[in-house]
Amino acid sequence: MESLAPNPEVRLEVSRCFRTLATSTDAKDLVATLQTLHCYLDEGPESRTDPVQRAEFRRAHYTPALRLLGGGGIRADWPAGLTPAQQAELWDGLFLKGPPEQALLVLMEAMGEAGANLDRFVAITEKFLRSGRLADLLWSRCLETGPSDSPQLRETLLGRIAALPDVTANRLHLRNKALFLPQQYYPLLATEMLAALERTCQSLRDGTDCSLTFVAQTLGKVCIQGHSGLVLAVLAPRLSVFTRSDMVWQRVCWKLLQNVPQRWMESVLTGLVQAVSGPDALGRIIGNLVLTNKKAQFVITHKLLLLQYKYETGVLRIVLGYLAADRERRPLLIQVLRSVLQAWANPSAVKHTPLDQQLYVSKALLAPLSELLQCLLGGMQSHLDSGVVRVRRMGMVVGECLSARMDLNKTKLKFEYEQDEETLELLCLMSPTTDEPEAEQSKTDPGSDLDSDDELTPYDMSGDQETSTASPPRYLRDCLETLVSSEDPSRVELSLRVAEGLVRRNIFAAREVSVQLTKVLLHMEDKYSISGFLSLRQATMVAELSLCFPLRQRLDILEVLTLAAQELSKPIAETRNPPMGVSGAPESTPYPGDNPVHWREVVQKRIDSKTKRLRKVGATQPPATATPNRYAPVAGHFFFPLLSNYDKPQVTFDLLGGDHLVLGRLIHSLGLLMHLAVNAPIAAQMGCALLDFVWAVRYHADQMVRRGVLFAVCSVFLSMPSENLLVDLSDQLFETRTWLADVAEEDPDADCRSLAIQSLVLLDKSLKKQLRDQQALTSES
Repeated sequence: MESLAPNPEVRLEVSRCFRTLATSTDAKDLVATLQTLHCYLDEGPESRTDPVQRAEFRRAHYTPALRLLGGGGIRADWPAGLTPAQQAELWDGLFLKGPPEQALLVLMEAMGEAGANLDRFVAITEKFLRSGRLADLLWSRCLETGPSDSPQLRETLLGRIAALPDVTANRLHLRNKALFLPQQYYPLLATEMLAALERTCQSLRDGTDCSLTFVAQTLGKVCIQGHSGLVLAVLAPRLSVFTRSDMVWQRVCWKLLQNVPQRWMESVLTGLVQAVSGPDALGRIIGNLVLTNKKAQFVITHKLLLLQYKYETGVLRIVLGYLAADRERRPLLIQVLRSVLQAWANPSAVKHTPLDQQLYVSKALLAPLSELLQCLLGGMQSHLDSGVVRVRRMGMVVGECLSARMDLNKTKLKFEYEQDEETLELLCLMSPTTDEPEAEQSKTDPGSDLDSDDELTPYDMSGDQETSTASPPRYLRDCLETLVSSEDPSRVELSLRVAEGLVRRNIFAAREVSVQLTKVLLHMEDKYSISGFLSLRQATMVAELSLCFPLRQRLDILEVLTLAAQELSKPIAETRNPPMGVSGAPESTPYPGDNPVHWREVVQKRIDSKTKRLRKVGATQPPATATPNRYAPVAGHFFFPLLSNYDKPQVTFDLLGGDHLVLGRLIHSLGLLMHLAVNAPIAAQMGCALLDFVWAVRYHADQMVRRGVLFAVCSVFLSMPSENLLVDLSDQLFETRTWLADVAEEDPDADCRSLAIQSLVLLDKSLKKQLRDQQALTSES
């Protein structure tokens, strides 16, 4: 083992050489010094240095020597004193004979900093690439089976190898060399990687361990930067040929793909499936990678088939053929077929995905079916070739069933075999199951003793009910037709019981027949005395309302409920019959939530009504006549149903998600319903529930929702009695006041800031009034 201890003789000799190169102007001294440095790189028997000295120079002094030649501390014109032959042998040779990773890093560094010697370093870099030094670099890394350098150095080296065309293009611009262009460099890099892999195979045959980590990282780094096509166009065909009959090459390829970092695995695999010639080649190169690597499994079985649709049909055949080619991978093919079927049958995907993606998924659906068909036919042939009679009989039965279902070329297979219990059981699997096993047993077993019931004790059947022979409808239109026209009580009951489930399972069919079905259910009478008739009918209509109403209808529902509550809260004397005709009536009533000024007017009126003003003694206005509030007894029926199920998203409606327009209108409607319930016995309960509801959305991104929240808070402070505010909401008042103060100062919407200020005024007035009442009670006692 080479010693890693510092060698003072080498250090002193190298220091002397560095001083000569930095200060001498004599060409003979320069030539002698360069030859001395070359002695530490010569591996032949005539070398004047021993292996320990050479190892010490490579480890500690090679990079400083190259940096010195690159212009660090010597004159820029001193190479002119050497002949072209001496420059090529002595100066260029130092870059081409030492450790290749150190030479490449110094060349890239010097190319970025060199001035007058830039062309010289460009020429040396070309020689470096053409002389196979990249292969030497990769191979040197393959021999390192353990960590020998820092992760930072390894990452820097990877970056220089993968981005060499970018570095040279940024430095040379229009003077860039053809070899440094991506079209030439990356195929060259792929060839050097093949050379390193070939050396690895030979080393494994000789019994020497190797590591493919760095080569795999290089492959992944190049592919993630977008050059997978250029690299794999060279790698894939050669690897396909090498792995055809050589198991060592197969092991090397499998290990190479296993060592690709997870973050780069997708780029490598997507490029590889496009570069290989067929599924067999892909299987030889990556093996069972999909079974051991979750990232590879996701890319192969999901992303290439369902998420990306830019690939040609050949890619689909390669991927699916690869999954079907091996027995251990075939369960993944079944999984893929199931996923593709679900995607293809999804009505939402059919409606919203691009046509190109639908075509791609359709191809992905048909391709595995053909693969499965080939597997089944191959398995049938294997059974027929068996020497065991029972195995051949199984193959015959399966062959007959498959040909009967596929109907290929109007021909059906028919074999001659004796039927027994096994064949009958296999044939029964192709028929739909029945719900009457006893009847089936009586048909298949004519010798049974079911007819002999002389010794059986009769059961008490007085409490039995007649079993219905009707089956429930499976489609919503059939259910509607039964409810409209059928006179069979059992069919009507079955249809009514499954109606809710049919509505919720098929939203698209429910939208088409929702109006008609709702009319039928509203006018339906319980003429057959069906158990739970009212709850079944109600549940179906609730399902229709929650799934089938678009946003405009939901907004109309909120508006109608609000206007109805307002009309009920007005005195009866003020109600008048609407005039006949439409000339004086507007076409539609504007929604109060559309105008934020209306909110401020409502709040300001309530503030004015609670503000005490000093007047002259004497009645200036006649007292108002007391009238009953018809809304107060039913306020809870208007209010609490709107709060139920708000956090349960439906198929086409998500109140706490994207449907924030309805959320803002809902909160504003609840605030109005709360405001109209002033002095109602249930007002305190309504206020607590409303504050709990709006507290979760007080920081909503939409300004309309925040306005509604602030209006609802104002309504709570206006409508709840002061004593209830302190008793029922004592734990929330401090936090609510802090939040209102923050909104009044920092909210970007002016209406929100105004409403927050008015809410603070109302809260302070209510608290002061309650404090005065308590002081008055204390003084009286």
